[in-house]
Amino acid sequence: MNSRFAQTFSKLVLGISAFTFIYIFIKDIGIINRRHISTDDGVYINSTSDSPYIDKLAHELTRHCNNDYCRVQTILNYITNIPYKINNFQAHSPQKTIQMNFGDCDDKSNLLISLLHELNIESYFVLVPKHIFVIVALNEIHLKHLKKGLYINGKKFYILESTAKNSSIGFPLQYKLSEIKAIIEPFENKKIDISKLEWKL
Repeated sequence: MNSRFAQTFSKLVLGISAFTFIYIFIKDIGIINRRHISTDDGVYINSTSDSPYIDKLAHELTRHCNNDYCRVQTILNYITNIPYKINNFQAHSPQKTIQMNFGDCDDKSNLLISLLHELNIESYFVLVPKHIFVIVALNEIHLKHLKKGLYINGKKFYILESTAKNSSIGFPLQYKLSEIKAIIEPFENKKIDISKLEWKL
């Protein structure tokens, strides 16, 4: 009797262990898929954050702003004044970039888009050869002068260049449209379907 009970119990423990292992494995694969995007250039790793620390920082930085133009430019000023330094390892988290006070295009773009996300400002990553930048949708009424934008399926977005110190909203496109490898929704980490891309006023 005791022997049968021990065998049944052992099988139950093994079954639970196997189920737990499979669950954790599938969950980890899901996390990897949500954070990694493949392009012709390699694999981009998404390190965005929506932590309370990032939320607090976004609202503190923009507390004197009363429109999205001001909010975006204020955050961009903060990001571009973090020193640029190539990070040869995995992209830093936004908090780590702030703590270390340096970052490359991956690090600074992840921090930039994380701050914009906390303010509910529509923004996306754009992946081009050996670089990443951010685009935002803004109402032109807040812009002091018209600037060219990247039109995605008819909707206008302005480029934010996190690595150019003191740059402004509407940074010029430095790449051919054909060099855009992917446009990514940052928090779902999904490529946007693009039927038409244009660069114009």
